[in-house]
Amino acid sequence: MMMKSDNQPVVMTLDAGGTNFVFSAVKAGNEIVSPVRLPSHAADLELCLKNIIKGFEAIEKQLSEKPDAISFAFPGPADYVNGIIGDLGNLPGFRGGVALGPMLEDHFRLPVFINNDGDLFAYGEAMHGMLPALNEKLRKAGSAKQYHNLIGITLGTGFGGGLVRNNDLIIGDNGAAGEVWLLRNPFNDKTFAEENISARAITNEYYALSGINSNGMAPLDVFQIANGQKDGNRDAAIESFNKFGRALGMALAEIVTLMDSPVVIGGGLANAWELFFPEMLREMNGYLINGAGNNISRLVMKTFNLEDTTSFQKFATGEMTRIKVPFSEKEINYDPQKRIGVGISHLGASKAISLGAYAFAVHAIGNKG
Repeated sequence: MMMKSDNQPVVMTLDAGGTNFVFSAVKAGNEIVSPVRLPSHAADLELCLKNIIKGFEAIEKQLSEKPDAISFAFPGPADYVNGIIGDLGNLPGFRGGVALGPMLEDHFRLPVFINNDGDLFAYGEAMHGMLPALNEKLRKAGSAKQYHNLIGITLGTGFGGGLVRNNDLIIGDNGAAGEVWLLRNPFNDKTFAEENISARAITNEYYALSGINSNGMAPLDVFQIANGQKDGNRDAAIESFNKFGRALGMALAEIVTLMDSPVVIGGGLANAWELFFPEMLREMNGYLINGAGNNISRLVMKTFNLEDTTSFQKFATGEMTRIKVPFSEKEINYDPQKRIGVGISHLGASKAISLGAYAFAVHAIGNKG
């Protein structure tokens, strides 16, 4: 195996699903091997762990240069900082704490970094996806506004998130930052937000509004009914996405209050953005009532739809004006409008997670060096 002839790190990665594991390797943000797919053996811990080792060994054999690290997303609960995996729903063989990271470090003699998919999705979009693309688009539009932070949201089976500040992934002191699914449910304060921001939320709402029993529908079915592509109760389908959008908007309003930054949305449900964005944005740009009964803006900043050309132009332009410097003839630019945007991933969740795993390892190796 040859050593690297340049300074670009090589990182071995894993896409860990409940049925299959897909192994690969990335250099300079590009996949450099043919991926290796192996069954996960979800219910048998020993077979599962042996296949994880086998998969990375197969990738290592394909490389013409020594890898620098292993980095990947893995389901939680987990002590991600120390690489210890807890009791997993979709990988039932993991019980009582499994030292997956230390096992791989011992076997491959490489640093190993494990995070959750929401974190790595956000990091991939911040380093290689939506954030740099947004800033470049603003520059081309003649805007001086640039963004340095990002909130990443994944919408699918669950409601996941990640936070990035100035190219650093915010992990938290317990490795548990960005657990947005546990925000309070705005429609039922005894439950958590994911109950109304997930695939099941859309189908369950459709069942309730249309008066039918559960019949195995998927969100895609509700989406097609809402768009008139499939027979069904169209009003119920549209309202299912409206309620989903309202719940998401309420949750995002809480998140951006603490993390003043643009938002990128990925995952399977992101493809239906045209159905839920209007209500989401209406909530984020809505009002609350103060003690005197007066309306106040829900957020300090105004939120724009980055997927809409007209909205983006307003976002890029802002409210720029010129003001005089006191006791001087000098004038300076002043834009009083605080603003953020919400957009859809152009990488796709899977690629963003892979690039996030790569970027996290490269950043960590650099800091250790």
